[in-house]
Amino acid sequence: MKFMPIAALLLTATAATPAFADAHSEAPAAALSINTPIVQLMADESAKAVVLKHLPGIDEHPAYEDFKSMSLVALKPWSQGVITDEIIEKITTDLAALA
Repeated sequence: MKFMPIAALLLTATAATPAFADAHSEAPAAALSINTPIVQLMADESAKAVVLKHLPGIDEHPAYEDFKSMSLVALKPWSQGVITDEIIEKITTDLAALA
């Protein structure tokens, strides 16, 4: 019988937790960045404009389907010098301005 009040307390706490969690689970969407998968950047019209401004035609590249799940940072070493530190910096600045 000593366990009954504890069990009731745990049940009450557990029942209240989802309501609390739901009220605070609406976290703001993560800001788009150079670490975001390219496909997600292309899905956002403003971010797409930024990326295409600095890397025109990246979304039309023959290997786009192969690298679209990578971030720009991850793709940089495979870009044969097309994605430079300077371009990464400019995209970072422009994406930050969107937030």
